[in-house]
Amino acid sequence: MSGHEINLPPEFVSLAKGAANKQDFHRWKEMVASTRGCSAPIRLVGSSTTVDAATGEILSTYTTWDEPNEYLLTACGNRRASRCEACSQVYADDTFHLIRSGLAGGRDVPASVASHPRVFATFTAPSFGPVHARVVDATGAVRPCHPRREGPSCRSKHQEDDPVLGQAVDPDSYDYVGAVLWNNRAGELWHTFAVYLRRHLAEALGVSRSKLSKVVRVEYAKVAEYQARGLVHFHAVIRLDGTSGPGEPPPFGVDAEMLCDAINSAARSARVSVPGFAQTIRWGKQLDIRPIEHDGDGWTDAKVARYIAKYATKGAEAAGTVDRQIRSVGHLRRVRGLSMHARRMIETCWELGGHEDHAYLKLREWAHMLGYGGHFSTKSRRYSTTLGTMRSDRVRFRADLARELAGLDPLPADQQIVRVGDWAVAGVGYTNSGEESWAELIREQHRYKPVARPADPDSAA
Repeated sequence: MSGHEINLPPEFVSLAKGAANKQDFHRWKEMVASTRGCSAPIRLVGSSTTVDAATGEILSTYTTWDEPNEYLLTACGNRRASRCEACSQVYADDTFHLIRSGLAGGRDVPASVASHPRVFATFTAPSFGPVHARVVDATGAVRPCHPRREGPSCRSKHQEDDPVLGQAVDPDSYDYVGAVLWNNRAGELWHTFAVYLRRHLAEALGVSRSKLSKVVRVEYAKVAEYQARGLVHFHAVIRLDGTSGPGEPPPFGVDAEMLCDAINSAARSARVSVPGFAQTIRWGKQLDIRPIEHDGDGWTDAKVARYIAKYATKGAEAAGTVDRQIRSVGHLRRVRGLSMHARRMIETCWELGGHEDHAYLKLREWAHMLGYGGHFSTKSRRYSTTLGTMRSDRVRFRADLARELAGLDPLPADQQIVRVGDWAVAGVGYTNSGEESWAELIREQHRYKPVARPADPDSAA
């Protein structure tokens, strides 16, 4: 496996041998391999029928009664690496192709889109108080964290793995209310920014806002990431198209410089108020905007796609919190592994969420996310293909492969099919530790298996 050797403990080998003795084990292992060793596969029972949508002809039938254990294993589909490494890798690969096709073409997006104005922008949160940070100067030397004479200070020179990084220097003076409210309204702030961006582009082009779409269209894809201080920030790809979409370039004179100026001014203008609080939600001062290159050593199509795909599988656990919902204060007290900073943010969410006037914020529901309840990955409708389309393509590919193994001809590409099923969930996860051991072995095989991303996204099923 690419030079990697897996050393299994004796108890692992014993359990694995036990699982291998079951009837029709090879078919069971094929099902686990099809999920890439999913950590918590869903056990389904039922049947399905594939029908030609035009003629009503039954093309194939399937029932779980024919399976070794009379159930079908399907992947949980969780995007978070902390919950399921196998499914999160599939999600990351899909996100890579989704982002890249909107930058370089592929999957029904013409390659000419690479000549359109495109930028990679990072939007951060403002400061709510000093936090421990690793400060490195231009020479590469590490400097004291917060060497102040007045107010909270820290003269330590932190290492990269110092657990205090991102924690409040002085928790008693840190604005935890402002921090959780910012997280909570960050999605609304992005929406407001998108509105302002179109306004500023209209002003730059000398047209009314209502007629902007008749001159240029704004398309984007973004992903949210948690900083160590527990606040989300957004990485976004923003592109300008002509009036008909990605197949048409914007008018002459509409370039990346104009887009960068509009993004900068729109971000500075965007504001969101929170009813019941004396808080105004706005972006932080650190706004990074970089044009995307088609090739070279800078931010290229592939580099940006890889960067965004990497963060698409991460959640709030990167900020020292947990990846499961907190049900009560008693539950919070029993949770282990929380950083003190994250615990204070969760307690603030719980306290604010207990007020009837603030119920609309759903802070208790999203306390484990430190107040943020928005989507981690979103895109505009015409940016590129969708995750659902890629999943459908993958299902079709596997169906054709199954027909090939059964000695049947593949279905014509233009043939519209409908699958009619009757399914029920029989359980989640593996039924014994022996099965879990085999699944872990399969995960290891996929973990060390080299992945070659095709140059053309259309070549990946």
